[in-house]
Amino acid sequence: MMSLKAFHLVFITASILLTAWFGFWAVSLGGDAYLAAGVLSFLCAVVLVVYEAGFLKKCRELGL
Repeated sequence: MMSLKAFHLVFITASILLTAWFGFWAVSLGGDAYLAAGVLSFLCAVVLVVYEAGFLKKCRELGL
C-alpha cells in the first residue's frame, strides 16, 4: 500500500507533467488565446514544482 506522502508526490508530479504537456500543446496550436493558456499552464507547472520542493523539505524537517 502506498503511503500518503508517496501518493502526494506521485499526484503532484503527475500534475506537473500534465500542466507542462498542456502548455506545450496549447502553445503549438498558435493564436492569442492558446498562447495565453499555454503561458498560464507553464506558470502553474512552476508553482507546482515550488510546492513539491517545499513539501519535500517539510517532510525532511519532520522526519517523514
